[in-house]
Amino acid sequence: MSEVTPKPAVPPRIREGGAVREVLDRIGDKWSMLVVGTLRAGPRRFGELEQAIAGVSQRMLTLTLRRLVEDGLVARTAFAEVPPRVEYELTDLGRTLVPLVMALAEWAMAHREEINAHRSRHRADTADGPGGH
Repeated sequence: MSEVTPKPAVPPRIREGGAVREVLDRIGDKWSMLVVGTLRAGPRRFGELEQAIAGVSQRMLTLTLRRLVEDGLVARTAFAEVPPRVEYELTDLGRTLVPLVMALAEWAMAHREEINAHRSRHRADTADGPGGH
């Protein structure tokens, strides 16, 4: 008689409108994560952010900052000066994301070569014959 191995418990399904999905839709994109990571060091002007975040377009940075401000993660402060000056900085809520963003960044750096090796093998395997899904 064979032993029956119990199946591991299935986690509860995250509904389409669930909190995790809702938050990841807003902050899970690469630009938001990079903005939060950059602002962890303190307030920055738009041009400073644009220079610090390689590859971000002016339009994408504008949209990303607008969403982060709307969600209460970043504060936008306009100074009444000539020329006008605007700075962006993390709010208290935004600062709670820093350890998570940094942990993800550290994980990505630690596993980057391994992931790239898997990607290369996968591409080579799928190029050699009929691919799966």
